[in-house]
Amino acid sequence: MPQHNLKACSAGMELRHLRYFVAVAKEENVSRAALKLHVSQPALSRQIRDLEDEIGFLLLERSAKSVRLTEAGRTFLVESQAVLRRADEAVKAARAVASGQREELNVGYAPMPTVRFLPPALRAFRKQFAGVRVKLYDLSPEEMLTGLHEGRLQLAFLVRPTRAMLRGLHFEEFGLDHMRLAVGKSHPLAKLRSVSAKQLKNQLLVAYSRKEYPEYHAYLEVLFGGDKARPPIVEEHDDGVGLVTALETVSSVAILPQSLQFTTGARIKLIPIVLSPSPLVVGVAWVPSRITPAAERFLQVTRDSAKGS
Repeated sequence: MPQHNLKACSAGMELRHLRYFVAVAKEENVSRAALKLHVSQPALSRQIRDLEDEIGFLLLERSAKSVRLTEAGRTFLVESQAVLRRADEAVKAARAVASGQREELNVGYAPMPTVRFLPPALRAFRKQFAGVRVKLYDLSPEEMLTGLHEGRLQLAFLVRPTRAMLRGLHFEEFGLDHMRLAVGKSHPLAKLRSVSAKQLKNQLLVAYSRKEYPEYHAYLEVLFGGDKARPPIVEEHDDGVGLVTALETVSSVAILPQSLQFTTGARIKLIPIVLSPSPLVVGVAWVPSRITPAAERFLQVTRDSAKGS
């Protein structure tokens, strides 16, 4: 399908042309669109013709009672809607500044994998853009992806989900996080420099909740070669805090990312696992058509933070 970049269009095209076109495309009827827009049908038809003349190709196939998008028109509709959303968001952001209000940016994040770059990025962003209020939400991967699709979140910092889960989203990699065996400092295995998956067969395993973190359990199956070879899971937790507490209070082990060291220090011993699967890919996801100016600014600051960490 050919891609038509709106940036390549002549300056003669205006936002009202795009609004008119989107209305007609949604209604598939010029008369109904004209009623909704409160303009005359001849005037609306003329505006669409002017738009087609301006860009140099047909957007609509016309019949006596209806109109239908051409292949180029379908592409142009998606791009037009994105441009209009961005324009509306720009107005809202500018209005907030003009009225003394603060723009809000809603961000989902996984605390443990992002601890290396997200806190310094947040501090740097607040210094540069004091007029934007960043609201952080500690959520499971599934909750973050749902929040992005439903428009409640603008960005989500997390471990890369599967390709199917990322459908409709863009994901940008920020770094890798190797998985380690995590044990309390008094645990017998804490003396080892490395450990194999087979050595853990008789250990008691604490893990993230299967319901909230299915990808984590898929990783365990790869690591241990299936459920039968995996040590028994004695506890499941919804967050890293619960896991760390369990490691400190009971004689158990966990499989956790290397980034844990940034939050626990010497409280927990992290031991390399021999022949462990590929490391976790940590990054950020967003809906391309809904990226706001504030989100773009936060993205750039976070990129810089991740590179410097």
